[in-house]
Amino acid sequence: MTDLAHYKDILLNRKRELYSRLNRIEKDLETLKSGDSADRATERENDEVLEEFGTTGLKEIEAIDAALDRISAGTFGLCAKCGEPISAARLAAVPHAALCEECIARQ
Repeated sequence: MTDLAHYKDILLNRKRELYSRLNRIEKDLETLKSGDSADRATERENDEVLEEFGTTGLKEIEAIDAALDRISAGTFGLCAKCGEPISAARLAAVPHAALCEECIARQ
């Protein structure tokens, strides 16, 4: 079975990192914009990129929370679809993975 404490630490550290990044994004989005229309257009494009990063970060936090719930439930490391163990290599790459390689490939 997997080393649950190790993965829990990894997940919690990543979650803290994501919250820190989301706070920086929020502060960047709240900064005053330039009065120049050309600069404002560029800033608007940059804001769209930041918002996408924020959305991606929130989705990863949801996946991390689900993985932490699986740790609490005793099902971490088992595929949510087929019930087979998720490989250590996949968990090392994506610690919040809910599906094994075979099930993710079938989606």
